[in-house]
Amino acid sequence: MDAVSTERLTKRYGGFVALSELTLRVPRGQIFGLLGPNGAGKTTLIRTLLGYVHRSSGVARVMGLDPAVDSVAVRAKTSYLPGDARLPRNMRGAAVLKFFADIQPEGDLRRGLQVAERLDLDLKRHVGFMSTGMRQKLAIAAVMGSRAPLLILDEPTANLDPTVRGQVLAMVTEAKHEGRTVVFSSHVLSEIEDVCDSAAFLKQGRLALVQSIPALRQRHRIVAFEASDRWSRVERPDPPVSLAGQITAIRVHNGQWVIDTQGDLAPLLPWFQTLDLKNLRIEAFGLRAVYDSIHCDTQLPIALSDAQANPSTNAARESAQTAEADDSTDDRVRFGNPQGAAS
Repeated sequence: MDAVSTERLTKRYGGFVALSELTLRVPRGQIFGLLGPNGAGKTTLIRTLLGYVHRSSGVARVMGLDPAVDSVAVRAKTSYLPGDARLPRNMRGAAVLKFFADIQPEGDLRRGLQVAERLDLDLKRHVGFMSTGMRQKLAIAAVMGSRAPLLILDEPTANLDPTVRGQVLAMVTEAKHEGRTVVFSSHVLSEIEDVCDSAAFLKQGRLALVQSIPALRQRHRIVAFEASDRWSRVERPDPPVSLAGQITAIRVHNGQWVIDTQGDLAPLLPWFQTLDLKNLRIEAFGLRAVYDSIHCDTQLPIALSDAQANPSTNAARESAQTAEADDSTDDRVRFGNPQGAAS
C-alpha cells in the first residue's frame, strides 16, 4: 500500500482551479519531493491530503485513510511542518515541545529534546524572543520528534543557515532509514536532489512530471569541439548500434558536438576516441535542467528515463521538439532511443 495516493484530485475555488486532476503515488518508505514555483499547488495538495482543505473531486488516500472522511485519523499518523508554522509566543521552547508531544498520538518529548539539542537550540527562551531561524528550529524539533509514520515537511530549511540545513537533511534521511515516509516540499533544488528518491513537478495545479532521482543521476551531457576539419570532408558517423540504449540525442553545429547520454559512460569512451574531438566536457544532468524545461520553456532532449509524466505535457513537449527538428537548418544529427524514453 502506498503512503499517499491520489486519483484525478481536483480543488477549485470558484472559477480558479488550484489542483487539476492530479494523480500521484508516494510509495511507503521513500522521501518524495514536491517542486514548483509559488502558486503551483504544492501547499494546496498538502492541506488537501491532511483534510484541512476539502477536495472538489477525485480521490485521495493517506496511510490507507480518506482525509475527507476521517481527517483526524490521517493527522494522527502524520507529523506536519507547515511552511508558515506559528508557535505560542508566550511559551518557552521546552514547554512548546512538551505541548506538541502531548497532543500528538505519536509524540515523543525525549526525541524532540534530542532534535533541539542537535540543532543547538536554546529551549529556555520564550518563543516571542526567538529569531525567525530559532522558531523554525523549534518547529522542526516538534515535528521531527514525533514517531509518526508519515512526515510532511513544507519548506523545512527556510530561514536556516547552511550548517543547520545539513542537519535537517540528515534527519530526513534518518527518518527514511527508520522506515518512515517523508513528503518534502522545497524551492531548493539541490536539497531535493540530495535526499529524495523521487520528485513531482507541479505547474499551475497540474502534475507535469514525476522524476526518479537515481535515474537522473545516470544522465550526462557531453560537450566537445571538432579538433580538425575532418568532418567537413566526410559524413559524420552514427553511433554504434550497441550504444543505442545509452545515447539519447546528438546535436552538431559549427563544430560543436552536444551528446546526451544515460547510464554508465565507460562503454562510450572508445567511440568518442574515434571522433577526433577536443575540449571534451562532461556535465551531470540535474533537477535544474528538468525544472527549467517545465517552467522556463527550455528544451530537454528527450523525456526523462524512468519517469512518470502527465501524458498531455509529454505529448506537447514531443510535438514541439519534432517541429523544431523539422524546421531547423542546423547541421545536426539526432539519435533516437525508444527504449530510453519514458512511457
